[in-house]
Amino acid sequence: MVKLTRRTFLKLAGAIAAAGGLYKLGLVRLGSPEERSTGPVSDRRMPGICRLCAGGCGLSARVVDGRVVKLDGNPFHPNNQGKLCPKGQAGLQVLYDPDRIKGPMRRAADRTWQPISWEEALDEIAGRLQALRNAGHPERLVFLHDGKRGPTSDLIARFCRAFGTPNDVRSPRHSADGTGLAHLLTQGWNDHAAYDWENTNYLLCFGGAFLEAWQPLVRQLRAYSRMRRGRPGRRAKIVQVESRASVTATKADEWLPVNPGTEGALALSIAHVIVRDGVYDAEFVAEHTFGFEDFRTLVLRDYAPARVAGITGVSEETIERVAREFAAARPAVAAGDVSGYSNSLYSQWAIHALNALVGSIEVPGGVMRQVEPPLAPWPEPTLDEIAAQGLTRPRADRAGTGAFPLAESVPHMLTQALYPIEVLFLYHTNPLYDDPPGLDWRRTLEDIPLVISFSPYLDETSEHADLLLPDCTYLEKWFLEPVEPSLGYPAVGLGQPIVEPLYDTRNTADVLIALARALGGSLAAAMPWNDFVEALQERVRGLYQAGIGMPSAETFEKFWAELRSRSVWYDQPYEFGQWEHAFATPSGKFEFASRVLRERLETLGVPFEDEDLLPRYRAPVFDGDETEYPLHLRTFKTVTYTERWGANLPWLQEVYGLHVQEKWDNWVELNPETAHALGIHDGDLVRVESTQGSIELRARLWPGTPPDVVSIPLGQGHTAGGRWAEDRGANPIELVAPLTDPLSGELATQSTRVRVQKVSP
Repeated sequence: MVKLTRRTFLKLAGAIAAAGGLYKLGLVRLGSPEERSTGPVSDRRMPGICRLCAGGCGLSARVVDGRVVKLDGNPFHPNNQGKLCPKGQAGLQVLYDPDRIKGPMRRAADRTWQPISWEEALDEIAGRLQALRNAGHPERLVFLHDGKRGPTSDLIARFCRAFGTPNDVRSPRHSADGTGLAHLLTQGWNDHAAYDWENTNYLLCFGGAFLEAWQPLVRQLRAYSRMRRGRPGRRAKIVQVESRASVTATKADEWLPVNPGTEGALALSIAHVIVRDGVYDAEFVAEHTFGFEDFRTLVLRDYAPARVAGITGVSEETIERVAREFAAARPAVAAGDVSGYSNSLYSQWAIHALNALVGSIEVPGGVMRQVEPPLAPWPEPTLDEIAAQGLTRPRADRAGTGAFPLAESVPHMLTQALYPIEVLFLYHTNPLYDDPPGLDWRRTLEDIPLVISFSPYLDETSEHADLLLPDCTYLEKWFLEPVEPSLGYPAVGLGQPIVEPLYDTRNTADVLIALARALGGSLAAAMPWNDFVEALQERVRGLYQAGIGMPSAETFEKFWAELRSRSVWYDQPYEFGQWEHAFATPSGKFEFASRVLRERLETLGVPFEDEDLLPRYRAPVFDGDETEYPLHLRTFKTVTYTERWGANLPWLQEVYGLHVQEKWDNWVELNPETAHALGIHDGDLVRVESTQGSIELRARLWPGTPPDVVSIPLGQGHTAGGRWAEDRGANPIELVAPLTDPLSGELATQSTRVRVQKVSP
């Protein structure tokens, strides 16, 4: 008999407990002895791409007897180099989620869901779309989607253009649109920047919690490690500017708690000190910037530390010291995400201006413009007369008009569309959950004659659809995923089916190709491929023909096979000092005074003052009277937050709130002094109320929350989406007023005041 030691017993008990937990979660199927294979076991590795955030990291799936049993990082992918974050690991539960929609469904007259064949669904949609074109109103089709970079979004845009609708509406969730627009105004391109974190000496980070909320997370963590410990004798200093002590703030050298919405004023005051003391990079400013003298006048006149200290809550002495440190530590980077306020774009612009002041653009340790992979473009589609006429009509969401002059999409304005929407496609977006209730998406959806959702889940918005055409998960389909701006050099991942679709689902890209074929004419000609794989191969030929990067091969067939075996192409390293690439502005330089903005406002006939063309500070607008609602609501993302499906993934629910030891629920963070004044103890049930409504959550006392702020994590409070997502916690967006940043059209989700009262212990 084998002796059962204490160690063996504990291992056995742990294994039994783990297996039992997986069985309860529906992840292990315990079949009868007859069902279990006793023959040879198929065990293989298959590379792919993770899509639980926009980072696009590489994954390696272990497939045993046709079943995916483990996801790890792909060592070939430069984003994550063989590692995978908790979200990526949980992708297994996306694939095997029992609450996925199993096939196409139609809403019956009694409001129940009835199965329908793909052929029936496509025929019905094609008929409705053809009727729109026959009536001369192709613009009444709206395609609302997540806007992820890559050929899937390109295909959606192509379908819309060939159909004749200008309403390709992209809806990045709780986005950082202001960061991209800040780069548009200063450097001429609308996208997030990449940063050479590994070689910087000083990181001044505003708002964006780059160790938990930035993407790709694994690269951020690896870069943090190198900044702090990977360069003997050279340890970067990190200063986190934020109105809540995030995990990033606790890992920084210094946390500067700033009054909500005043980050831009702080950045301009730091600029004041740098300019006043003459410690800016004079050579860079002279050779590579435009409008510096106007910027100098502005910051010296209006943003002295003594004045700004009263605005921001950061002391005059601290502003002076941080400014001197930042200027002396070159290369230094000012970065972050201050989205969610009515002044977000101007604030982000002011922050980015600090990089130009110290010459940290296009240098090692500084800011980079992400190079896109050389994918071959599809030929421009030939438009018929109906499409050409439809594209001349204004967008339903008013993007790019005098109302929102810099916006490319304003998805929440579809609730106040310029004209009737008759057909709405929804792809990986859930506005009924994501957007403030004051926008009344429920009424909007009810007023649209035909709503089609491609969601794999019956989420809050899909519940109001007329047709459900479930997409495959990212482990069951083909796609290309250019990396989120991070590495600087070009890289693109190839997503491929790790396993065949488990259910009667289809890649939405294939559905659009089939719809174009059914509509015929110029639409069919615009999308001539048999399937999306064929369309992707056409784009991938550009990588092969470029003759650069890895992998490489003598023929396209060999290149495609090698790409499939690695699931990633990249061309490193990044080449610094490419000024024509860095600056796409009218001046060909970094613009402190934005000619891009001037030209846009003049074209649209929007009145402006000269100082509107500079990154000036504008006080944020908040909803709610300060005396009645004395606390600022701050929402934030935990490290397990995903953009779509995380709430129905048990593994992520288990580690949802590690820093306060919470799981399967969210909470409201209160400063201990504030809680004491309100008679609230840790763990009490409290009501958080705004002008928009109220929610109830348990209070967690957290000294990292300033006394006039309450913080609530995003991602809980679902009323649909699956058994593990529903009826857990509360959605803080239900408290948010529908305010916007007037230039970008971005929702000001951090601009609501609340009050808190105890409900019960």
